[in-house]
Amino acid sequence: MMTLMPIETDDLFEDDMAGCVPVADAATGEVRLLSERCSTCIFRPGNPFRSTMPARIREMIADAVADEGHVTCHATLPGSAPAGVEPAICRGFADTYGDRSLALRFGDALGLVREIPPPS
Repeated sequence: MMTLMPIETDDLFEDDMAGCVPVADAATGEVRLLSERCSTCIFRPGNPFRSTMPARIREMIADAVADEGHVTCHATLPGSAPAGVEPAICRGFADTYGDRSLALRFGDALGLVREIPPPS
């Protein structure tokens, strides 16, 4: 079984946190993935963030792809998510770049991807 290491976040900027939040269950190794795009997904056409923060979104996606990482759904981030909702990989990112994400490739190969509904 794959061992997941905790990520030190003391020296990270707040903007970088979305890429550093664990999306895998430490006990089971299951990788959480939204079953569908959340209502405010940055990958949805017409999303207001696409017009107000296009450079930041492009940079976040490019960094995730370059690092074979992922984008965590903003609606599942600690401090933003409703109580009991755990961080999960953005469905829009997975649909578009999932083949470049190490977590999704390994999770899929091991049968450890668990789809969860987006928070309400």
